[in-house]
Amino acid sequence: MDPGAETPANLGAAGRGHSVAAAPPREPPTAAAAAAAAVAVPVPSADARLVRIATPSFGGIVRAVLILAACAIVLYLVWRVRGVIRLVAISLFLALALIPLVDAITTRTRLPRALVILITYLALIAGVAVVGYVVVPSLVKEVEQLSRNAPHYAAELRRNSTFRHYDNRYHITRKLVADARRLPEMLGHLVGPLKDVTVQAASFIGELVTVLAISFLLILHGREYVNLGLGLAGSREKRYRQLIIDINRAVADYVLGNIVISVLATLATWIVLTILGVPYALSLGFVVGFFDLIPLVGATLGAIVVGVATVTVDFPTATIVWVAFIVVWQRFEDYVVQPLVYGKALRVNPIVTIVSVLAGASLLGILGALLAIPTAAAIQIVIRDWWANRGSTPATTSTATAATTATTPTAIT
Repeated sequence: MDPGAETPANLGAAGRGHSVAAAPPREPPTAAAAAAAAVAVPVPSADARLVRIATPSFGGIVRAVLILAACAIVLYLVWRVRGVIRLVAISLFLALALIPLVDAITTRTRLPRALVILITYLALIAGVAVVGYVVVPSLVKEVEQLSRNAPHYAAELRRNSTFRHYDNRYHITRKLVADARRLPEMLGHLVGPLKDVTVQAASFIGELVTVLAISFLLILHGREYVNLGLGLAGSREKRYRQLIIDINRAVADYVLGNIVISVLATLATWIVLTILGVPYALSLGFVVGFFDLIPLVGATLGAIVVGVATVTVDFPTATIVWVAFIVVWQRFEDYVVQPLVYGKALRVNPIVTIVSVLAGASLLGILGALLAIPTAAAIQIVIRDWWANRGSTPATTSTATAATTATTPTAIT
């Protein structure tokens, strides 16, 4: 075809009065233009975030210093009043443990709540006094008898050929008799000077009265305090109320369950020691029940104390029977009694349990070890609630909490 020939497109363009011109050929880009295109800065998108590093202003520095100073002052004040915080924490724990019992008695008897709390206090004090009256004299008599009859027990032990073989080599009985004769003297040194005893007793009584008074007010007016605090939560009130209910239930279940387990251990020990003919079986049962309150190591410590007492009765038969019983009982307690009593309220990770017990024991001794597991359970409940509601708005959180509350019985109203 002739390039100069008129095509229909050209005719149409000419008919409309437009001239058709040939496009000039494109020249290849030069090296300078290619380099400029390579180093060109891209235009930021609409959702891009720019970070600007600048020197902080004088006002920002002053504000940061004031915040650090305020935090240091708060930490210092908390450290100075750590004793008061400890008493308040113990009072709160005691109140949470007794609230279900007081509620049940108040509902059934229709007595004033303050009177029910006083009756509960008197019952607890009477129980502790009875246990002390039964256990302490029996333990003193057991120590005196062990010290007085130590040579006789050593002779009985030497009748065993295996024990006699090792005794001739390591002189075990001689050391045991010498230590047993020093037991009363050691108990006297443990009592300490009268001044220290009276000062410590006065301090303990003062702290006990303070704890009982704070717990009394928390049990009597606890719901008013809770409702007053929840009124400040706004749209998250239902969620926080359910959180408090869960923590209250966990602490109450732990305390009541621990008491039930200790009572069962006391009865089982009393029965076994009575069958074995061990003197002061009931007192030793109370010792095992008391030590069983301590998590992880309490049952083992109580078993060692009773094991020493069985040596004086029929060695090695009574001791072997006791060791076999305590091993079976601890397995039964760990896998049957505790899951049945505690239920699902205290499913705390074993590592968390060990760490919390060690931390509580280092802070508050035996009392800290007792408070460690329910405290860990409460923290676990708070973390689980935060994880379930992270990133949610107050409206959606209230809706989800309302649905959960509708299927859960309410303990705090």
